[in-house]
Amino acid sequence: MNPISMLFPSAGHAVSENAQPPAYFDDLNLNQVVDWLTASKQEYNLKAYYYTAVQDEETIQFRQEIVRDLLEETTLTRLQTFAAQMVILRRYRKLIGELVHQNHREGWFLEAVLVYVRAVIQLAQDLNDAELRSRGLMAFRQALDAYARSSEFQRLVDEAEQLKQDLSAVRYCILIKDTTVKVRPYEGEADYSIEVEKTFEKFKQGAVKDYLIKLNIVSSMNHVEAQILDLVARLNPELFDRLHRFYADHAQFAADFILAFDREMQFYLAYLETILPLMKSGLKFCLPVVSRKNKAVNAVDAFDLALAIQLRENTARIVPNDFHLQDKERVIIVSGPNQGGKTTFARMFGQLHHLACLGLPVPGREARLFCFDDIFTHFEREEDIRKLRGKLNEELARMRQIFEQATPNSLIILNEPFNSTTLKDALFLSRKIMQRILELDSLCVWVTFLTELASAAEKTVSMISTVDAEDVARRTFRIIRRPADGLAYAITIAEKHRLTYEKLKERIQA
Repeated sequence: MNPISMLFPSAGHAVSENAQPPAYFDDLNLNQVVDWLTASKQEYNLKAYYYTAVQDEETIQFRQEIVRDLLEETTLTRLQTFAAQMVILRRYRKLIGELVHQNHREGWFLEAVLVYVRAVIQLAQDLNDAELRSRGLMAFRQALDAYARSSEFQRLVDEAEQLKQDLSAVRYCILIKDTTVKVRPYEGEADYSIEVEKTFEKFKQGAVKDYLIKLNIVSSMNHVEAQILDLVARLNPELFDRLHRFYADHAQFAADFILAFDREMQFYLAYLETILPLMKSGLKFCLPVVSRKNKAVNAVDAFDLALAIQLRENTARIVPNDFHLQDKERVIIVSGPNQGGKTTFARMFGQLHHLACLGLPVPGREARLFCFDDIFTHFEREEDIRKLRGKLNEELARMRQIFEQATPNSLIILNEPFNSTTLKDALFLSRKIMQRILELDSLCVWVTFLTELASAAEKTVSMISTVDAEDVARRTFRIIRRPADGLAYAITIAEKHRLTYEKLKERIQA
């Protein structure tokens, strides 16, 4: 069977299993998002899929097609059911590898095969009933249908079902006396548990307490049980010889393309299972238009996904925001008071682009985003005394590293750089950095108190975090496109130095 990928439109492409999180992941809180997505699916090793943004529009569209099919509730439920059966299969296969007793191991092997073939048959039927439109799922449906109809698979099904039926029909008696256990063929003896129930049935009056002891079904077998099973096998040699041959003949019973499908589908299922509750709470997600050539980007009602997941029990606190860059515009300068949502806005901008380049829905009612080659972030970090250089020196070194690697197709996100130096020096350095960004023609979000940067060139636009008109100390967390007026900066400085009206009154009274 030829390989069929759910992640790439053509064979030969794959995600490196050794992929590491990009350098920007921590700054954008995408590491938190991926941890949440994969928390309940550790056995799939999915993180590499979420680390690796793709850089071609065709692959993004290919994945978006699959997402559209999965957003149909019935299709999603059917694939989740299949995935649940495959979880059981993996547990059985792991157990088989741990068991040492032959008959016991081969019995669980038969159970694993039955789980597999029944899951495949059900999935083939479910996908045939589904209205699929994506290239990926339609190609898999065709391959699965051919596989399920193949003589090899049908023989596996028939052998497994018949063997299970014959093993289930085995009856035997165990005779226990002192420390001696004997096993002999069943000879039609009465089932005394039934007789006992009949005897005491007449004493039942109304609702009674159930005193039956619930015995746990465990996969382990002690040495006595193992010897009993061996004796049962000796009583039924032909049947257990069939079990031995079945185990030997079908050691690799699971088709590789089905195992690969199961894992790759988890890339979508894990994400959708995370965002669907957020969507039901009222938050909007969309499949964005993604372009590698057009740098005109926009989003409506976008928000920080990491924050939304963190506040999933109270999504009403999430404040969505809009942005757009058009024509020659490339740089968004975000200013305003502290704790007003500026850093969250910058993170959101980066998150949206990374998720879009995974081919997944992004937070927002609608969006048009850019297919980047890399994202470079500069967020404030604690000074590392081991490097024997000051904070400003460290910032300049990081900036140099960014511009040694950035290209016109890169995204640059700067969060309050040079706040460790004087206003004059910070403005001088920021203008130099701005010049480099404008020369590169890269898309950029720059969070700063230096409102002078907002009018640096026709490529820059100003957005400010707003406050309540009746209470300037109250943040709205709305970031709007508006010329910077410097008022928010003055308020922030006043708060920092305890020079607001309220603080001055406190100090006078003291």
